[in-house]
Amino acid sequence: MTFNLASGLEGKRVLVTGGAGGIGREVALAFAAADSRVAVLDLDQEKVNSVVAEMQGGPHLPLAADLRPVAGHAGIIAAVVGAFGGLDVLVCAAAVLVRRYSVDEVTEADWDFQHEVNLKATFFLNQAAARVFRTQGRGGRIINFTSQGWWSGGFGGSAIETMILAEVSSGRSLLATSSPTKLERPGSAADAAFSTDALPPSPAAAKVEVRTVMTFLASFDLTV
Repeated sequence: MTFNLASGLEGKRVLVTGGAGGIGREVALAFAAADSRVAVLDLDQEKVNSVVAEMQGGPHLPLAADLRPVAGHAGIIAAVVGAFGGLDVLVCAAAVLVRRYSVDEVTEADWDFQHEVNLKATFFLNQAAARVFRTQGRGGRIINFTSQGWWSGGFGGSAIETMILAEVSSGRSLLATSSPTKLERPGSAADAAFSTDALPPSPAAAKVEVRTVMTFLASFDLTV
């Protein structure tokens, strides 16, 4: 008997934000390897094109967009639905960190920038995806990348930890308010466990971990 953590992902339509590098890239590659169709979104068109060129299967969709203008989210979702015929999974891996030595050094501009990308954009993109899931009538998966820093604190990241706590809470609220309409298993993954750029001593092992966890959380044949 074999056990496939990616069970049920064949042909699923997936949107991955922050997909041009690091964790987001590994997530996009993982879904492609599971025979999903993947929209890879980031700021730079050439970089998302490059990631899509590496991916198995397809057809996949490279998208360049800035997530900060919430008014643009409907267009992003519409582009994915138009290309794939629907949306089944949203993975929000896009994030920014303005590192400061102390809380006293955090500026209003630092706060606003991180809020716009890490919390506001994630919340409203979750909202837009959940609406599509409800319209389709068969549920979906939302996975938001966060960090253990929301409960432990973290050096130099005093503003972002506040955003992460709010992101975790908003994900739970989304599940609580949407479960009657079959929005299934919104979850968060702590990025401290999956730093593909800076996790010694084995970045290769970290890549395996992030791919395994992502496909498990998104699987349509497994339950948790």
